[in-house]
Amino acid sequence: MNKKVITISVLALVFVGVSLVLYNPKPSSRPPQDNSSTSGVKQKWETRTDEQANVTVVVTPLNLSSQSTEWKFDIGMNTHSVELDQDPVQIVTLVDDKGNVYKPLSWEGAGPGGHHREGVLIFNAIQPMPQTVELKIKDIGGIPERSFKWGLK
Repeated sequence: MNKKVITISVLALVFVGVSLVLYNPKPSSRPPQDNSSTSGVKQKWETRTDEQANVTVVVTPLNLSSQSTEWKFDIGMNTHSVELDQDPVQIVTLVDDKGNVYKPLSWEGAGPGGHHREGVLIFNAIQPMPQTVELKIKDIGGIPERSFKWGLK
């Protein structure tokens, strides 16, 4: 009887060992895929801040790629003294280094009113790629114009 138990135990161990060898996933010999942008470089754009008349406006480009069809800017506005009821599509423009002015396509974010607003302002991409772009915001908190500029090349 001991011989029978030993034989079954050895066969079970051999079966488990063979199963581990045959069914254990092996590491891939392929290098991992690169999920970066077409140019191989993901851009991180610098945030610009304007603090005037008790209103802080913070703008960060999310995408200013030459391969994109849309350029996006994250915009945050904070205050404790005025209502932020302006329509960003109406008060914001993008200006290239040649002085051409571009209006936004849309605003995806908080609606008018309140003291804190944040969203993404979307423009058509500028082609050919300019040297610089300047985002201008008019009439927030009594300031005629706030300006945020980035070099692209």
